[in-house]
Amino acid sequence: MAGKVEASPAFKVVRKPRRRPLNVDELYEGIIRGDRTALARGITCVESEAPRHQVIARELLRRCLPHSGNSIRIGITGIPGAGKSQFLECIGKLLCDADERVAVLAVDPSSSVTGGSILGDKTRMENLCRDVRAFIRPSPAGATLGGVAAKTRESMILCEAAGYKVIFVETVGVGQSEVAVRSMVDFFLLLQLAGAGDELQGIKKGVIEMADAIVVNKSDGDNVRRTKVARGEYARVLQHLHPFTEGWQPKALCCSGLMGTGVWEIWEMVQEFCEKLKAENRFDEIRSKQNAKWFRSLLEQRVLDAFYAKQSLDGEFAQLEIDVSEGRIPVIEAVETLMT
Repeated sequence: MAGKVEASPAFKVVRKPRRRPLNVDELYEGIIRGDRTALARGITCVESEAPRHQVIARELLRRCLPHSGNSIRIGITGIPGAGKSQFLECIGKLLCDADERVAVLAVDPSSSVTGGSILGDKTRMENLCRDVRAFIRPSPAGATLGGVAAKTRESMILCEAAGYKVIFVETVGVGQSEVAVRSMVDFFLLLQLAGAGDELQGIKKGVIEMADAIVVNKSDGDNVRRTKVARGEYARVLQHLHPFTEGWQPKALCCSGLMGTGVWEIWEMVQEFCEKLKAENRFDEIRSKQNAKWFRSLLEQRVLDAFYAKQSLDGEFAQLEIDVSEGRIPVIEAVETLMT
């Protein structure tokens, strides 16, 4: 008779302690102290669509607003593969080593099929991520046009309240729709590559016109000569374009995010830009106009959302949409019918 088989001891399931509910007082106090965990949780609350979180987010933003506005906001855009993350890690480390506190709001593209994002910027900025003076926050772009997350502006307010004096917004780099970032940063930097075909076709002219500087990256090894040629091409183009920022002539430079050459010179250029605008009393004026534009943009989105929410209960809207889809009536007629 076979011996009795003893049952193996049951594995004990160790459950992680549940994270405490979000509390606006704790979040605010932590952010003001410069606590990176509190800042990350605050941004998560701001990005949340949950009604309870939105109430907390509004109060948190109201409290943090008086502590904001004291940073340099820099937008970084460029074609895919231009080395945006590599450049950001290099300049971020240089600034941290100079005792600056740096925040990077990195926006990853979202899948139009699944809606998901990889959010891999922390792995691409491994050295900067380990620096206690840096804060890196990847966020999904979602359906927002312009290559930025919907709550990037609010996230900047929280970062400034946490004491970060330099804030980079790394955008998706989607060409013609890369516009929204221009309306929320002080300095707009376009990162480019050399040797990738016609230099002026690397990104659309409209984005070049918005740039305060064009930097040809990866100027190292055998690519140095090509980057210098590309820099000259961009410099000539910029001479014939009307500057986006009045009183500032956009510049073209070269750098190597890998080797670090030319990167500090870019930071000095950004400082020169800010000092010039502040000396002419235009820095705060530009910020004020950006806030007004932000107000209008958010209001338009809320009104549009409310309109569609109302129409979903209206049979006329659904019928007009079917008629337009099947070609029975012109689109303009359907719109006029709905609006009258």
